[in-house]
Amino acid sequence: MHRIAVLDDHQSAAAEYCDWSLLPGPVEVVEFHDTAAGPDALVVRLRGFDVVLAMRERSRFDRGVLERLPDLRLLVTTGMRNKSIDVAAAAELGITVCGTASSATSTVELTWALALASLRHLPQEDASMRAGGWQTTIGGDLHGARLGVIGLGRIGAQVARVGQAFGMDVVAWSQNLTDERAAEVGVRRVERDELFATSDVVTVHLLLSKRTRGLIGADDLALMKHTAVLVNTSRGPIVDEAALVDVLRRGAIAGAGLDVYDAEPLPPDHPLRELRRAVLTPHLGYVTRGTYEVFYRESVEDVAAWMAGNPVRVIEPA
Repeated sequence: MHRIAVLDDHQSAAAEYCDWSLLPGPVEVVEFHDTAAGPDALVVRLRGFDVVLAMRERSRFDRGVLERLPDLRLLVTTGMRNKSIDVAAAAELGITVCGTASSATSTVELTWALALASLRHLPQEDASMRAGGWQTTIGGDLHGARLGVIGLGRIGAQVARVGQAFGMDVVAWSQNLTDERAAEVGVRRVERDELFATSDVVTVHLLLSKRTRGLIGADDLALMKHTAVLVNTSRGPIVDEAALVDVLRRGAIAGAGLDVYDAEPLPPDHPLRELRRAVLTPHLGYVTRGTYEVFYRESVEDVAAWMAGNPVRVIEPA
């Protein structure tokens, strides 16, 4: 009998979205509703399991962890890219890694939720209303303002189009962005300094890599208008977190809408939690019913195909 571990099921969603009756043989399924506290705890948790379903990057499977899981034969990740899995090491150890489809629209929608919440001070006004107050802030406008998109890929291009629908002037920059690619999306490529200095909303949509880690630093943030907001629904380490805390604390920019952080879950005593200029969500970009339906349905399909000897959506080493 195969033993299947469902990891990091924070919302106890697997029970609703996984149809284990589709598997071609008997299995034992164990759902874990928290994240193991480090690699040693993860290894202890997964002893005896030959199949693991991982939810995004909540648990890290580097070579050191994989080498200590001799029973593991199939590792399924939601999405087709997961920086927390050493795919090359898995291949060497005879562990098949499979993925699922994913949706870009859920992150696009959250990006705009955070931008609007930051510009219109929704958390503060909600708190004021509940305390008996009325109209305590003055919000910013989108129509006629400038949106600066950092990274014009699948998600960034959709964010840009929504900005255009709001009547914004949309500009973009990334290290490899060309004028031709920007024109395809209907926006204008500008230099990095111009984007930060002139945008009313700066939004980050880059993949985390050695090249982009810490890409947005104190010098970039210092260029921003004091009325501008920064939104990051990509990955926390792309932005220098200490520098961002500093500009928010000093009121050098109007606010930030953040869904991603250097350390996740965000530590309870993290200074961002104390800053009213920061609108914080706990990495919800992909956490929607529609996305979970795809993630868990295709995860079960991956397990079924592997059990039948014909794995699908296999992720090969780069």
